[in-house]
Amino acid sequence: MGHNDLPDLLAFIKTVELMKVHTRTAWNSEGKQESIAEHSWRLSLMALFLYDIADDIDLLQLIKLCIVHDLGEVYEGDISAKYITEDDQKGDKELRAIHQLMGYLGQDKGQMLKGLWEEYEAGNTKEAKLAKALDKMETIIQHIQGDNPEDFDYQFNLEYGKEYTDSFELTKALRAVINKETSEKMDV
Repeated sequence: MGHNDLPDLLAFIKTVELMKVHTRTAWNSEGKQESIAEHSWRLSLMALFLYDIADDIDLLQLIKLCIVHDLGEVYEGDISAKYITEDDQKGDKELRAIHQLMGYLGQDKGQMLKGLWEEYEAGNTKEAKLAKALDKMETIIQHIQGDNPEDFDYQFNLEYGKEYTDSFELTKALRAVINKETSEKMDV
């Protein structure tokens, strides 16, 4: 990267600030809706300390996947898994956003961004599977921890992302603890 590339990189950094603006259908413990960036930060932190759940995980690759996994939501925000329909064309919209972001980064870094996003979406590497498992669990943990509206649907969380969280013995065990806490939250 040279000095001539710095204005485009700065434009990229300014654009992804939208991740701090767009909210998700999760509330924090003080009742404020969580931003996409807040979710991605805690997911990355979980990955840093839980990467050894599975053998031979490349920590740097895992962290990269966690950091970029929601960048496709930078322009239009998040659509909750509970409410996604085929009409939403979520994947197509996110890929268009990734292509837009690539324009700021130059050929090499743009392709790196797209490759990371595609790896996460495909979920066909150990790192991507673990990133997806942690992503689902971070969401559910936030739902447990959040000051949610009275009509919040905790039942959805009991099965949400199980195909990913069941991929590793320790994520499966952690998921059992999280499901127990979800069930307790439902009984309150």
